[in-house]
Amino acid sequence: MAAILERMQDRLDLLQRTRSIAIVGMSKNSSRSSHFVATYLAGSTDFDVYYVNPRETEIMGKSVYASLGDLPVVPDIVDVFRRVEDLPAVTDEAIAVGATALWFQLGLEHPEAAARAVTAGLDVVQNRCLKVEHARFRGGLHSAGFNTGVIDCRRARLV
Repeated sequence: MAAILERMQDRLDLLQRTRSIAIVGMSKNSSRSSHFVATYLAGSTDFDVYYVNPRETEIMGKSVYASLGDLPVVPDIVDVFRRVEDLPAVTDEAIAVGATALWFQLGLEHPEAAARAVTAGLDVVQNRCLKVEHARFRGGLHSAGFNTGVIDCRRARLV
């Protein structure tokens, strides 16, 4: 059953069942959040990552699509880097293509769009960074978001 995923375990479950992610609002500017997240996802995960931006054709050597409808696959997660006022339109597009989840990045919340997505059967995450959440679940970040320096989950031995 689709829901707004507020519990950490629910977000982990979503990421574990995800195979493809479409980044809507992908920027070629390397100082933008979308670029940083895309670089992380491409280098640190097995996700198939697709870029969506109607003003670009290629970023980091990958094709960029004008819309979700132009993608060669139906993405599991639509990760959104757009203005709040753009979220209803992106939500409608994600619903139309059959995505399974909608992820509004840090600073992005839209109760009406989120409710519409849930009603249509999509899980929704709001005001969270997909990169931060993924890194946290891999053991690289504390639940508060800072780097723990932990590489694995085994307890260090005392010598």
